[in-house]
Amino acid sequence: MTNTDAAILPDPRNADILVHVGGELKPRADAKVSVFDSSVQGGDAVWEGLRVYDGKIAELDAHLRRLDASARAMAFTDIPDTAQVRNAIFETLKANGMRDGAHIRLTLTRGEKVTSGMNPRWNRSGSCLIVLAEWKPPIYPQPIRLITSAIRRNTPQCLDSKIHHNNLINNILACIEANVAGVDSALMLDIAGFVSETNDTNVFLVRDGQLLTPHADACLPGITRAVVLRLGREAGLDCAERNISLTEIYTADEVFTTGTMGELTPVLEIDGRATASAPGPITRQLQALYAAHVAASGTPLPL
Repeated sequence: MTNTDAAILPDPRNADILVHVGGELKPRADAKVSVFDSSVQGGDAVWEGLRVYDGKIAELDAHLRRLDASARAMAFTDIPDTAQVRNAIFETLKANGMRDGAHIRLTLTRGEKVTSGMNPRWNRSGSCLIVLAEWKPPIYPQPIRLITSAIRRNTPQCLDSKIHHNNLINNILACIEANVAGVDSALMLDIAGFVSETNDTNVFLVRDGQLLTPHADACLPGITRAVVLRLGREAGLDCAERNISLTEIYTADEVFTTGTMGELTPVLEIDGRATASAPGPITRQLQALYAAHVAASGTPLPL
């Protein structure tokens, strides 16, 4: 990558990263999969996002369990075991000198096919692991604005959201709507018209002191989402998972999103309606609890 190319990156340090692909560390420019790889042929892959805080990876075990469960649900073969994936992650972070302020996109594809096509029978070489670690702060440093997308989240009748798959066309179409509207992200509904999640995060709201979030049916049961629910309950908050209408989220006292990429992000506005408080007191309380949690926990990186 040239100096000119590096200048357009969100963080110029990422011009020289090493990426773990198929068992090897490769410079960014050489980090590629075959045109016959299943991720290219049909988005046939599963993934996780992880964050590194002060020499530790937050919720690593939970992410690796979900990666393995998604791969098994998709009937992948030759799935690397947890120790192999951990070693690949540790090797990649060490090679890049990353111990803080980094985000990891962990991808497992079904692997290379012997000919183009959708059928997994053409996959004969086993799965392919990709560890892409970048210098990357939380994606939303300020409160965000949302619009409601016309694109619906999949029902489990069509595609179970508990498979953390790479086929993200629904989310991408919703993101395009947000870009066109000049806002940060798009709120997505399920096919019954209830709030599900945004195109890239889970959603919480606060009404009369109660912390609410949609059922994890059409939305991803996010790992940060689970941590926030647990922290909220431990703090004595009244927490519930239930169907949430747009009217409820328009008139909420507080709204925030959760995810590895953005941590806890206050929502300032939804469809032009200002949130009563952004961030509100419960949002700030949970932000502080989450910051303390990731500082005190996590899987230490080898020295």
